[in-house]
Amino acid sequence: MQASRARLFKEYKEVQREKSADPDIQLICDDSNIFKWTAVIKGPSETPFEGGVFQLAFSIPEQYPLLPPQVRFITKIFHPNVHFKTGEICLDILKNAWSPAWTLQSVCRAIIALMAHPEADSPLNCDSGNLLRSGDIRGY
Repeated sequence: MQASRARLFKEYKEVQREKSADPDIQLICDDSNIFKWTAVIKGPSETPFEGGVFQLAFSIPEQYPLLPPQVRFITKIFHPNVHFKTGEICLDILKNAWSPAWTLQSVCRAIIALMAHPEADSPLNCDSGNLLRSGDIRGY
C-alpha cells in the first residue's frame, strides 16, 4: 500500500505541475482519500461529444499501479463502450491490457480517444453499437 500511495502522490504532484499542459483533462484528488479521484474531460472535437464536459470517477485499488483503476462516467453518455446506467467503461487498458506504465492522466487520454473512436463490435450499450455497426451515424 505504501508503494501505491507514493505513486499516487507522485502523480498528484505531476498533475499540479502540468495543469495547463493538457487543457482537455482536469484531474482532482479527493482531499481525504488519495485512492479516490475525479476527472473532468472535454469531448473530442469533430465528434458528437464536441463541446461537452464529462465527469469521471476513479477508484484506485491498493495494489495500484500493479492493478488498473476502476473508472466510470458520472456524466450520462450515449456511447457503445459505456454502460448507460452504471457508466462502466469497456476499455482494454482498464482490464487485461493494463500496464503500470499507465497513469491516471494517460487513462483519461485513452478514454478521450475511445470517445472519438468507438469500438462498436464490443459494446456495453448495444443500442449505440447497433446504430454504428449499421452505419446510422446520424442516429448515433
